[in-house]
Amino acid sequence: MSDIKEILSKYKKIAMIGVSNDPTKASTIVMKYMQKYGFKVFPINPKAKGQKILGEEVFEKITDINDQVDIVDVFRPSKEVVDIANDTIKIGAKVLWLQLGIRNEEARLLVESNNIQYVENKCTKMEYQKHFLKIRQAFPVLQE
Repeated sequence: MSDIKEILSKYKKIAMIGVSNDPTKASTIVMKYMQKYGFKVFPINPKAKGQKILGEEVFEKITDINDQVDIVDVFRPSKEVVDIANDTIKIGAKVLWLQLGIRNEEARLLVESNNIQYVENKCTKMEYQKHFLKIRQAFPVLQE
């Protein structure tokens, strides 16, 4: 497992795949949070290409970004991750980060064989809070 604290200390440019215009969506909340803590976030959403989300131009895919991307942060279904992993390699990103509930073994092998760190099933916002703000995110407990 990659050192999450080191990743979030060292890398400050995140391409966030699956960010929405809807401010109530998890991806948008995470983007806003990471911006607040000094991260440059490039929103990726083919349906919103050319628009702005939280003040940033939206790109169709990560290969359209004309800047260094350190972390590719994924809010898309696990089955889409292999293509994203290939693009992550293409752009020379340092980390492929899959959000909660997202895993893909083929993508992991692909990026790790290209010296790219792989994180799965973790939220960038929650990990940032845990490692830097010493906050543990509370989820509502389901009643049995």
